[in-house]
Amino acid sequence: MREFITPDRIANQIRMRRSSHKGSFLIVEGRSDKLVYERFIDETNCEFSIASGKENAVAAIRILEKDNFTGVLAIVDADFCRLDENLSSSSNLLLTDDHDLEMMLLKSLALDKVLSERGSEDKINNFGQDIRSTLLESGKRIGYLRWVSLKENLSLKFEELNFSKFIDKFTLVIDTAKLIKAVKDHSQKLALIDQDIQKTIETLENRTHDPWQVCCGHDIICILSMGLSKVWGSWKTNDVKSDILERELRLAYEDSYFRSTQLYKSIQQWEVKNKPYQVLSPGN
Repeated sequence: MREFITPDRIANQIRMRRSSHKGSFLIVEGRSDKLVYERFIDETNCEFSIASGKENAVAAIRILEKDNFTGVLAIVDADFCRLDENLSSSSNLLLTDDHDLEMMLLKSLALDKVLSERGSEDKINNFGQDIRSTLLESGKRIGYLRWVSLKENLSLKFEELNFSKFIDKFTLVIDTAKLIKAVKDHSQKLALIDQDIQKTIETLENRTHDPWQVCCGHDIICILSMGLSKVWGSWKTNDVKSDILERELRLAYEDSYFRSTQLYKSIQQWEVKNKPYQVLSPGN
């Protein structure tokens, strides 16, 4: 069904819904985003539109802006926009504070709650290092490779990647050479030169880069899954699969965490500039 969802179709659906809904519309990338945001949104005055992807969401908001259609807001993952200094000038398009929504969940105390529930207190204490820093340090390896793939149009595939091929299950340290080979093989891009990719990553790397912008939330959750199987817990792999942990992080994310974000403040500012349209629920 996703291939049938186009920016024009999204825009047309919102136009048609205006006859029965006089409030605002919020365009989000996917269902998992809606599951988080709907807890903070006034669904009486604001209706969701799921775009099935960032490109669809961005293009749909541009179409509606050209038509001077009012009361529509889109929230998408920042991805590498801030690092590339490629930010939209549209006041109707907001970005997540961090690389993506999952990174916002991981940055909050939702992660601490999941670790308290899932982790072994003894193992976590014996680990002796900050868990978030460990996750970010490992996740950066994959994040930079994702960024290189985008910049160089390598079309590397990261979905359903087997992390055990390049990450040490006892230390969670990533072997960059093994990572590059695993992603190349997974993407069926065998003609690419490993050393060239490695050099491009090294050129791109910069200590001033915010790791919360470099790392992809899905990658971090996959590393967290491995950690809870060995380093910080003793769970069977199937009990802490990434989709299970993502759901638990969403459920653990509280209103107060969202209210402390820049995204929340940006939505408030949008409401002020776009009266009488309302997005946030009165309690938020």
